[in-house]
Amino acid sequence: MVGLTRPTGAGDIIPPVTSEAWGSQPTSSTSGVSPSAALRHILLWASRRGQIKRAVTSAPVTRDVVRRFVAGETIEDAVAVTRALTGEGLTVSLDHLGEDTLDARTARAAVAAYCSLAGRLADEGLAPMAEMSVKLSAVGQALDESLALDNARLICEAARAAGSSVTIDMEDHTTTDSTLRVVSLIRQDFPSTGAVLQASLHRTADDCRALGVPGSRVRLCKGAYQEPASLAWQRPDDIRHAYLRCLSILIGGSALPMAATHDPKLVEATGRLVSDIGGPGFRHEYQMLFGIRPDEQRRLVAARETVRVYVPFGVQWYGYLMRRMAERPANTALFLRALVSRN
Repeated sequence: MVGLTRPTGAGDIIPPVTSEAWGSQPTSSTSGVSPSAALRHILLWASRRGQIKRAVTSAPVTRDVVRRFVAGETIEDAVAVTRALTGEGLTVSLDHLGEDTLDARTARAAVAAYCSLAGRLADEGLAPMAEMSVKLSAVGQALDESLALDNARLICEAARAAGSSVTIDMEDHTTTDSTLRVVSLIRQDFPSTGAVLQASLHRTADDCRALGVPGSRVRLCKGAYQEPASLAWQRPDDIRHAYLRCLSILIGGSALPMAATHDPKLVEATGRLVSDIGGPGFRHEYQMLFGIRPDEQRRLVAARETVRVYVPFGVQWYGYLMRRMAERPANTALFLRALVSRN
């Protein structure tokens, strides 16, 4: 697997996403709150502290951990990991790390990175097996929705020219309506563009009915973000039930569901639903994160299932891992379990 510290050309490094610096210590006390809330507060604080980042990223054990979950810092790292995974019969979705872009220059840099990536995938003959995942927040959504739309279109054009495709990632509930509007507009010119829905949100069954039409590519995940109880299911069993309800809607509408889950119960249930509702030959795929349950990914491939591995890359890996753990306490356990088990 490609490491993060090998020498590369200066032009290969992707400019980092800028963000406002936090103070030198957590801004409020964590006393009197739940352990999960306290952990979230500390992780978010640590994700923006340069001194902590330097200490964490310089530790040998950290580099070993990161190599499990992030392809590397450069486009060449991403291409190398893509080549290795596709050589095992897997497909790939590549995410250039960077969120919450607060200036147009950084948004343009993200677009340029994706366009360069598309070109490299085409050059290497990897484009048919590798799509690109794009967070609208990385291409200017917080600045202006129309800017994000224009930038996403540029990436879709580069992907189409390369013979690849794009999925527009979903983020927290405050961006859901904006993201779905952008997806709807992009699909007018790029109908293969994938959408993402989070089953934990109460609204998602209705969104599945709207998007669950023939040929519509929809990645369905549980939801990585810690959302309020007024908007989202909180109990694991409730989230599982919501996931299966949403998946049934997508299959029933003849969409192309992309079941993004590591949950063994949901992986098994997905196969049953596809068989019972979709019937023989119904198009679908499983999606899992790079470094998590790789043996299960290979088992599914051996069973002639399509499996897509979500592969992040870029210099923003530290913030990515910290925020993924902070956004939902269960993510921390997910990463820790992956470190002690290859299954």
